[in-house]
Amino acid sequence: MPPFMGMLFALRVIWIISSIIHLSKHADERYKYSVTQALRKSDTSSILFFLGILLAVSALQSFGVLGQLAEYTVKHIDNYYVTGTILGLFSAIIDNVPLVAAAQGMFSMEMYPTDHAFWEFLALSAGTGGSAIIIGSAAGVAVMGIEKINFFWYLKNISWLALAGFFAGLIT
Repeated sequence: MPPFMGMLFALRVIWIISSIIHLSKHADERYKYSVTQALRKSDTSSILFFLGILLAVSALQSFGVLGQLAEYTVKHIDNYYVTGTILGLFSAIIDNVPLVAAAQGMFSMEMYPTDHAFWEFLALSAGTGGSAIIIGSAAGVAVMGIEKINFFWYLKNISWLALAGFFAGLIT
């Protein structure tokens, strides 16, 4: 079953249970606690942003672009630390969750088995590299909307600190 089906199923269960719990309340009070009211308060633009990124990654994987990129990377860059660092820097532009999902589609388990150090290094580099630019992480995009942080202000004042932390983590 695809993950979105599980999410929709969970939403349906929550909707039914919350409707049953608040059934005895007045209609105005019931509406305040309804799933539709909660969905109205959600940040739809951020949800659509990440949905678009995941859709784009899935399309690249379906067209075989990610597989070709993995073959090129392995052929020309033989060191998985360098590969992980490059992917970590890409996570500053592309959110780290779809980037890691793309990496899982790029590199087979024969190439890097489950317990291979590459996956741990990729988690570190993608997680910390995503903070180099504010749009590189889900939290950064959410904070931009909530706190009204300007992209260029972040780039000028914070990005160098995030990059210093990124490289310090990789060296460590």
